Amino acid sequence: MSENYISRFIDEDLQEWAGDKNRKPLLLRGARQVGKTSAVRKLAESFENYMEVNFEEHPEVHKFFENNLSPDEIIENLSVYFNIQVKENKTLVFFDEIQSCRKALLSLRYFYEKKPVLHLIAAGSLLEFAIQSMPSYGIGRIRSMFMFPFTFDEFLMAIGEESLLKKRKTYGVNMPLNEVFHNKLVRLLKKFIILGGMPEVVKKYAEGENIIACQRVLGDLVISYLDDFAKYKTNVPASRISEVFRSVVHQMGNKFVYSRVSADTKHHQIKDALELLIKAGLVITATHSSGNGIPLGAEIKPTLRKMLPFDTGIALYIAGADIKELLVQDDVDFIHKGAVAELFAGLEILKASSPYKRNELFYWQREALNSSAEVDYLIQKGNKIVPVEVKAGTKGSMQSLFLFLNEKNITKGIRLSLENFGKYDRVEVIPLYAVRDFFHE
Repeated sequence: MSENYISRFIDEDLQEWAGDKNRKPLLLRGARQVGKTSAVRKLAESFENYMEVNFEEHPEVHKFFENNLSPDEIIENLSVYFNIQVKENKTLVFFDEIQSCRKALLSLRYFYEKKPVLHLIAAGSLLEFAIQSMPSYGIGRIRSMFMFPFTFDEFLMAIGEESLLKKRKTYGVNMPLNEVFHNKLVRLLKKFIILGGMPEVVKKYAEGENIIACQRVLGDLVISYLDDFAKYKTNVPASRISEVFRSVVHQMGNKFVYSRVSADTKHHQIKDALELLIKAGLVITATHSSGNGIPLGAEIKPTLRKMLPFDTGIALYIAGADIKELLVQDDVDFIHKGAVAELFAGLEILKASSPYKRNELFYWQREALNSSAEVDYLIQKGNKIVPVEVKAGTKGSMQSLFLFLNEKNITKGIRLSLENFGKYDRVEVIPLYAVRDFFHE
């Protein structure tokens, strides 16, 4: 069922959900092709029976949801149709591509109320578009879990570097990693950033294919995403969405400027396209926060936002990066390309957050004339704010970081770079390859 499956961190979260006596139907959310279906099939191996209902492959089953939304009747009809016996506590039921059957999405709330013992998971591509039309489809009755492409740590496990990963976890700011291991992790980080975390790409590389061969897979993925834009069923043309997506890639690392998309495109059209891309999970936002207190979202400027493509491999492919040239560059020069270090760090921070909530990224910029002070990310750890500055190499001043620490009277900051673990006064230095060690919830 899950042949050649590569383990993911979300596997543990899914097992925890399955063992929870007070569980709710689970809605697995995330961009297309990040591995949702594979993860559910892997979970199904711990059940006696498994029934997968794909609403796109079997449109005829939509009729089972038309007359009424009685869970017992729905399950009975599906059991007969697929010839699979559904036993409570022993069967995992999976509604895949559920966005194509609105009534099935509505039915989830009734499963919680009338059939709570059943293990039911739903997922789908472009799911957010279906949900937005049903603002009260299941508040308090459905649990959401958010899924992303592979993390760097998951990549290390996929290529058989579990021992190196375990070794890294035993070190920290007070004890730098052996330089041999440090240099190896930096080299692997470079490869991961080029490849990105899309499961199909990681799997191909883990099977022995080289980076150049994996680029063809990335190309196929990019084409499929661009083709998907026509499915959004909105007034925004697919060509406009594609244009904005490409501009997000070229503007990453900086405040997103609408006029840089196209001189001929009106701002409201760009805004609409951006919102669609955000809903589809292809673009992640980092919003300006004053950083004056918790929560960080209390004092924000929505007009000051950075846009992050959801995967480094996809971003570099769209940017037209010369992979052969990148491979022969030294690590510092490579990481510096296209603000990719900041992109990688932001995505890793997001992936390290709790999968049970829609997490956000924030950054800070000094609100004063003739000031260029900026802190790449602001993170909430407990009831404290931790400023994070990302450096592409092993050098660079931290004027903005210290300015923020002094202005906000904060005791500790984080510097993410290619340096080994260490400390500078109030700033802890964490290598880019170890982001998850500090930020994992």
